[in-house]
Amino acid sequence: MLFNSYIFVLAFFPIVLIGYFGLNRFGKYTAAKIFLILASLFFYGYYNWWYLLIIVLSVALNYTFSRIMLSPKNAGKKRRKLTFAAALTVNIGSLFFFKYFDFFIGNVNAIFKTSLPFLHIALPLGISFFTFQQLSYVIDSYRGDEKVKQYNFFDYALFVTYFPQLIAGPIVTHDEMVPQFADESRKRFNYDNFAAGLWGFTLGLAKKVVVADTFAALVDNGFSQISKLGSVSALLVMLAYTFQIYFDFSGYCDMATGIGKMMNIDITINFNSPYKAIGIVDFWKRWHITLTRFFTKYVYIPLGGNRKGAVRTYINILIVFFVSGVWHGANWTFIVWGLLHGVANVITRLIDKKTGWFSDNKSKIGRAFLWFCTFAFVNLAWVVFRADSLAQAGEFFGQLFGIVKPEEQLKLFYLLDADKFPIIHFLADSVRRIAKHLPLFMSLLFAMTAGFCALSRNTYECMNSFKPTVAKSIAGAIILAWCVVSLGGVSTFLYWNF
Repeated sequence: MLFNSYIFVLAFFPIVLIGYFGLNRFGKYTAAKIFLILASLFFYGYYNWWYLLIIVLSVALNYTFSRIMLSPKNAGKKRRKLTFAAALTVNIGSLFFFKYFDFFIGNVNAIFKTSLPFLHIALPLGISFFTFQQLSYVIDSYRGDEKVKQYNFFDYALFVTYFPQLIAGPIVTHDEMVPQFADESRKRFNYDNFAAGLWGFTLGLAKKVVVADTFAALVDNGFSQISKLGSVSALLVMLAYTFQIYFDFSGYCDMATGIGKMMNIDITINFNSPYKAIGIVDFWKRWHITLTRFFTKYVYIPLGGNRKGAVRTYINILIVFFVSGVWHGANWTFIVWGLLHGVANVITRLIDKKTGWFSDNKSKIGRAFLWFCTFAFVNLAWVVFRADSLAQAGEFFGQLFGIVKPEEQLKLFYLLDADKFPIIHFLADSVRRIAKHLPLFMSLLFAMTAGFCALSRNTYECMNSFKPTVAKSIAGAIILAWCVVSLGGVSTFLYWNF
C-alpha cells in the first residue's frame, strides 16, 4: 500500500489510529500491539498477498534463531554458533535468491557462454530493509545483548513489521523501537504530537506528489530518448533526476516520521538535507543515515575500521561502498555507483588530511566551491544510478558533454504540462500567464527547487519544534487538499525497488 494513495489517507490510517488508541485507552495493550501487527501485515500484503508468506516466515525463523542463541543452555556452545551461521545463511540466502539470482545467472551466462535459465522472480517489497533490520537483531542476539532477552514474540514482530518503516526504511534497531511500544505514556492520543506529525506527513506528501512526480515525467522522457538530448537538455534531465530522487526519498522519510509522530512513536532520522553537504563524507552522514550506520556497525568496524592504518582504512571504506552498491540493486550500475562514492569518499579524506578543507571553517566562498564540487559529483553519479545499464550511462554522458551530436533537439520543457499544478488555477492571473510559458515556468521550478534543497530546514527538525498556529493550519489544509486532489496518478517510491 502506498502512503500517497486514497485508501491509505482516507481509510487505512484513520482506522489504524482509532483501533490502536481505542484498544490502548481501555488497557488492552497486548491486543493493541497485535492489532498493529495485523494492520502492518495488511499494509504489506495489500498488492500481493503472497508476500505475506515471505515476511511471516522470515519473522518466525529469525525470532526462533534469536531464542536459541539467547538460551542459557547454549551459552558459549557450538550449537549457538551453528544457529548464528544458519541465521546468516537464511537471511543472506533469501536476499540473494529473490534479489540477485537472475543477476548472478546473467553474469555466469555472459562469462562462460552458457544458457542457464532465469527464474524471473518478483522482488518482494522492502526485502532489503526488513532483512537488514532482522540481521542486526540476530547479530545482537548472538552477542548476548541484554535488551534482546527481554522481548517477546509480539515485541519482535511489531519491531520488524511496523508499517511506516517497513517498505523503505529507515533501518531501525530494536533498542530504538521496542521500548517505545512498551511505554504506556505513548499509548494515549497526544494532540501536539498528532499536529506535528500531520504537518510532517503533509510536507512529505507534497514533496512526493507535487515535486518528485513532476520531475519524474521529465526524467523518464529524457532517459527514453537519450539520442535526442543535447548538452543543455541532458543537463536538465540530470538535474531533474537529482531533484526527483531527493524529494521522493525525503518525502517518504517525512511521511514515515510523520505517521510515527501521530502515533507517539519517534522514528529515527534517515534524511538530513544531503544536498547541503560539504564533501562526500558529509553527504553520507546526511543521505540514508541508517544504512550508513548499519554498514559502519556491522561491516566497517568488524573489518577493522580505522584501527589498522590508513591503507587498510581506505580499503575498508571501498568494501563498504561496494556492499552498499550491491545492496541497492542487482545491476552493475549500482555497483559502479557505490564504488564511485567509495573512491570519492577516500579522496575527500586524503584531501582533508592534507589541507583540512572539509573539516575546518572556511570562508563562505571556499565552502561554496566545495559545496558545488560535491553537488556536481553527486549529480554525475546519479546518472549511473538511474541508467538501465552502464552502456546507457555512457550514452548519456556522451550527450551531456557534447561528445555525440543529438539526432534532433528534444524540447524537454514541453514534456511537462503546467496543468499538473491545480493550485495555479486559484492564483492570480499573472501567475497563470507565467505557467503558460513552460520554459519560464520550469526555469523557476528548477531554481525554487534548488533553493529549497540548499536553504530549507529539515522536516524532522520542523516537527520537533512544531507550534500550531492559524497560518500553519490554513497552509497545511491547503497543501494537503492539493496533494489529495493530485493522488489520481499515484506512483510508487523509488526506494521500493531496492
